[in-house]
Parts: sequence; C-alpha cells; structure tokens
Amino acid sequence: MAETITAPELLDRVPQADPFRFIDEILSVDDEHISAAVRFQEGADFYRGHFPGNPITPGVILIEAMAQAGVVAHGIYLLASQTSGSANGASGMLTLFTEVEAEFSGVVKPGERVLIEGRKVFFRHRKLRSEVEMRREDGSVVCRGTLSGMGVRNG
Repeated sequence: MAETITAPELLDRVPQADPFRFIDEILSVDDEHISAAVRFQEGADFYRGHFPGNPITPGVILIEAMAQAGVVAHGIYLLASQTSGSANGASGMLTLFTEVEAEFSGVVKPGERVLIEGRKVFFRHRKLRSEVEMRREDGSVVCRGTLSGMGVRNG
C-alpha cells in the first residue's frame, strides 16, 4: 500500500533547515502539482550585502526556494506515494536538485511573501522534472523555470 503524506508531514520531511529552508508552508500537493509559500524575512543575512541600501532577494535564493518546493518537497511526496509497505518507506531517500533553466521577470523585497507552484513534467526512475513558477501575492510573476532533481539514497 502506498503512503499518503499530509502537507504538514511533508514539510517536516524537507531536509533543509533554518536558515536555509525557503518553504514556510505547503498549501496543496498531489501527484501532479505542489503549491507552497514563503515569506523572505527582512533580517536574513544575505540582504546585508545584496544590495546595501536597496536590498533584494538574490536570484539564487529564489531558485533555491523554487527547487525546495517544486523538486525536493514534491519529489519526497512522489517517492512516498510510490513506496509499498512501511509508512516510512521513502525515508531512506533524499531528493537532490540537479538542473535548472529559469527566467526572471521581477524582484522580491525583504519581508515579501511569494507563492510557488510546481507542476510535474515527468517522474520516472526517481527523476523529477517540473515547471515551477513564483508569484507575488498580487499575482505578478517573479520567475519561472524548468527544474529537475533525482532521488538518491540518504547515507
């Protein structure tokens, strides 16, 4: 029997931790998509140098947030849903971010909350490719891209 993971349980399984976790909540998840949100904290250390006096969230951090939701968290969900047997069948796996092609169309300021939507392109042989988009709460697109990852044994 395949495991069903709730959104809070899934968030608990994401391996990144503070200060490098860029998912505050998982809003919805199923076999085809994931929706998540994050608020970039004004006091985050990376704002001190990017750009002093007019800070914006670095693009690599935006990509990391998209990867954590659209590849890592969704990959954990998909691995667990395919696992037979024990409720922790996928716990020995880790989903690693492996590839990105992205386009930016906006900036994210300190304190701003964004929504991340990931849609599975394919998932086979533990490899996940997703179309991921990040939007501000007003609906304007910040960035979008195709991201991939691979499930590997943890340890």
